[in-house]
Amino acid sequence: MTALIALIRKDLKLYLRDKRALMMHLLMPVVLAAFFGSLFGGGPEASTSKVEVGVVLLDQSEVGKQIAAGLQADSALKVSLLDEGAAQQLVRKGKLPVAVVIPAGFGQSAADALFSGIDKPSLTVYYDPSQSTMLAMVKGLLTQQVMQASSAAAFSFKDSSLTSKQLEKVASSDLAASDKAQLSDFLGSLKKYQDQRAASAQQEQAAGKADPAQADKPAGGMSVPFSTKDEALSSGPRYNGYAHSFAGMGVQFILFMGIDMGISILLARRTGIWNRLMAAPVTLTTVLLGRGLSGALIALGLMCALFACAMLIFKVTISTLAGFLILATSFALMTAAFGLLIAAFGKTPEAARGMAVFATMIMVMLGGAWVPSFIFPEWMQQVTLAIPTRWAVDGFDAVTWRGLGLDAALPPVAVLLGFALVFAGLAIWKFRREAQQ
Repeated sequence: MTALIALIRKDLKLYLRDKRALMMHLLMPVVLAAFFGSLFGGGPEASTSKVEVGVVLLDQSEVGKQIAAGLQADSALKVSLLDEGAAQQLVRKGKLPVAVVIPAGFGQSAADALFSGIDKPSLTVYYDPSQSTMLAMVKGLLTQQVMQASSAAAFSFKDSSLTSKQLEKVASSDLAASDKAQLSDFLGSLKKYQDQRAASAQQEQAAGKADPAQADKPAGGMSVPFSTKDEALSSGPRYNGYAHSFAGMGVQFILFMGIDMGISILLARRTGIWNRLMAAPVTLTTVLLGRGLSGALIALGLMCALFACAMLIFKVTISTLAGFLILATSFALMTAAFGLLIAAFGKTPEAARGMAVFATMIMVMLGGAWVPSFIFPEWMQQVTLAIPTRWAVDGFDAVTWRGLGLDAALPPVAVLLGFALVFAGLAIWKFRREAQQ
């Protein structure tokens, strides 16, 4: 035990003495976690960003103005009224994801084609091909506003001329006789209703019973027949994007630290320091155990320091402290064992570093450290369960923003300890085999 404690103390002193490496191991994950955290939702007070949309309003009719006003009032959009040339330039330069052109006469043409579908007008939508996902969202909201404004004009009792025009179009169309008769009956009934409502409104106005505010108010038209009540659910605090990003970047850079630990053993073997250490009255197992435990202590300290920074600056909450500590400890042991594995099977420091960095980047990428794993295809989500980093990231998510209890941390802890035992067992077997040769 005396030799083991001396080896651990030596490694800790050497690591803490290198202030520049220590600062990089702490500063780099904080900077990258802050970036990815802001990208994936930010803190609990962050609001959903609006989609910027340009609107070119060439139709100055009441319907066209209602469409533009409806888009401007939508909470999901940030609308700018532009001319067509400026809108095209902004989309081409990537300054604007989507721009909608409402052509002259669109409102009346849309209302005319509402029932018959004859001579339907078209809207031009310019979009940035790198942000094509925004196109479907904007087209859906645009459909809602066009339907509401055009149906309001079609059903308005203040002016039945649109219905009369629709009757004329249906009569001269090439629709089937049965369809033409049914549509004409419907439009005729609608016109009678509009005329009756107009006559009643004139009588009320003549008698002084009409409400001036209601007289100037446009018809509502058809609208979405429901509303949504959004409520975020989690067992713990409100979602914090920084919690996931600090978990992911912490896992990544602590694994890089494990690579450095393994490379340092290879450098010691190249320079002869390892042979002198083996000549001392200590066993190979004691040396490897000392190096592994010191690496695990360093990894545990780094993870705790990173999350302390996340709690102080970015308001990340650890809902289960005991779960976090045992999870961080198990991941630290897995990292140390991974470093020993690199040292055992690495031929040279240069070749081992390249292969280890590549393997680490693959594990981090597939483990959901860069982007959440739910974005992956379903088959990939199942495959990545065989990767320790996936369990580590999901475990840290569980004990932070998800607010789950200790029971949610136990499966990731068991998996990480299993990988640690496998890595350490393979490393010790390889070192002993080389020592016997």
